[in-house]
Amino acid sequence: MRRNFTYTFSWIILIATAVFMNFAFAAGVKHPKSDTTNVHSAKNKLGITKSAYQKNSLHLALPPLKPAATSNLKVNVFRADDKLLTDVEVFPNPITDQINVKYVLSRNAIVTVKIMDVLGNDVITLLSQRIGSGEQSFSYPINNKLSRGFYFIRVVAGTESVIKRISVL
Repeated sequence: MRRNFTYTFSWIILIATAVFMNFAFAAGVKHPKSDTTNVHSAKNKLGITKSAYQKNSLHLALPPLKPAATSNLKVNVFRADDKLLTDVEVFPNPITDQINVKYVLSRNAIVTVKIMDVLGNDVITLLSQRIGSGEQSFSYPINNKLSRGFYFIRVVAGTESVIKRISVL
């Protein structure tokens, strides 16, 4: 009989302690009306613009933490099939004295910009360096470096490349 009483009493003490600790830890916590989180900044920690971040990410809706609360928190997961290099623009075309190149990187990468002739030979390397994510642009003067004709600009970021045709007057 004594063993049975000790066993039952031990379980009652254990459950009472757990309930007491639950109330003790929850006493100082303020519960929000909902667990909704909104994005207020235009850029995240990586420097990616909000529109590019939303366009290139997978949105997952998480279940609410409490039964009465609603949630629209989005988790952004970059996929392997996302493009690293997008929106490549070369202007003005035809080129007279200066070439402007604008592009968007989704993450940091080594970028190389080269001008090639019609046969595919490299004529000029305009840029070759590590560039941060986001919208990038640069200008390059071509004063007497290219003769009249058609050329191609090749922008390479990581393993992706974009080729644009230009004409020089």
